[in-house]
Amino acid sequence: MSHETQPVLFSGIQPSGHLTIGHYAGALRNWVRLQHEYDCLFCIVDLHAITVRQDPATFAERCLSFAAQYIAVGIDPQASTIFLQSHVPAHTELTWLLNCNAYVGELSRMTQFKAKTQGKTDKTIGVGLFDYPVLMAADILLYQTQLVPVGADQKQHLELTRDIAIRMNHHYGPLFTVPEGFFPEVGARIMSLQDPANKMSKSDPNANNYVALLDSPETMRKKIRRAVTDATPGITYEPDARPGVANLLNIYGAFTGESPAALAERYADKGNAALKHDLAEVIVEALQPFQQRYHDLMTNRDYLVALLRQGAQSAQQRALPTLRATYERMGFLPA
Repeated sequence: MSHETQPVLFSGIQPSGHLTIGHYAGALRNWVRLQHEYDCLFCIVDLHAITVRQDPATFAERCLSFAAQYIAVGIDPQASTIFLQSHVPAHTELTWLLNCNAYVGELSRMTQFKAKTQGKTDKTIGVGLFDYPVLMAADILLYQTQLVPVGADQKQHLELTRDIAIRMNHHYGPLFTVPEGFFPEVGARIMSLQDPANKMSKSDPNANNYVALLDSPETMRKKIRRAVTDATPGITYEPDARPGVANLLNIYGAFTGESPAALAERYADKGNAALKHDLAEVIVEALQPFQQRYHDLMTNRDYLVALLRQGAQSAQQRALPTLRATYERMGFLPA
């Protein structure tokens, strides 16, 4: 099936912090599976990342690193479009047009905004953090996206995207495809190693809470050894009663394809130490080819820069018809 007849799928990750095994299990692994079934645009959403102030040199390096990690994990640049959000001006242009059709009330209801601004005063809250969901809507709507892989923390943003698209289609005629959430089959949510009540986060200030895809093998082993479990003898899969052990079993299953319950049966008469030892080796072995490919790519930065430039050119070309149609329908004179 050619891209012309495949449904369009858009997804992206902020280049902040470190990509983790949670991203591998929940997003990247699925991207690799989907790239030949859908017309995929995989974006490094760098404009979203600056809602938190970034060190410029570190930020630039991380954007290039994320591109290399996308490819190293198995995203094929010949099958999918890989690009930096900031390299496609249509994203920010459409954002302003959508801003004028979005409401303060609906943005104020975003739970992520509430969570990230809790305890802060208006004088210290950036407008970009408030407006973040509208930029996300522009990312999606520009490409007439039909499917958006979303986790639980992004469902509300996708609903806002749908509301804005429907609203503008009503006022100006058919402009945007109203996207649907796409929920690929994945393993259980990967949680923090030290606090299994919370999701593993790439921006967590405590590095022991996550395993980064680029951690050294010994660092991975240490983090898994230190992961929170409990004092109950043996291994059982009880997510509510034993969240730490359940998290390790979920991670194990994400890398091997085995069910956490089946893994618990195999390790039933063994202790946490045996489970942690074997899990660490599974992760190290699984990520070794990825890390080798990544380091090879990072020695050829000219290739990465050229690939991102080519991806941006393709994305901009695809985005312009939607952007121009929006300007026209809203009554702007052509340039």
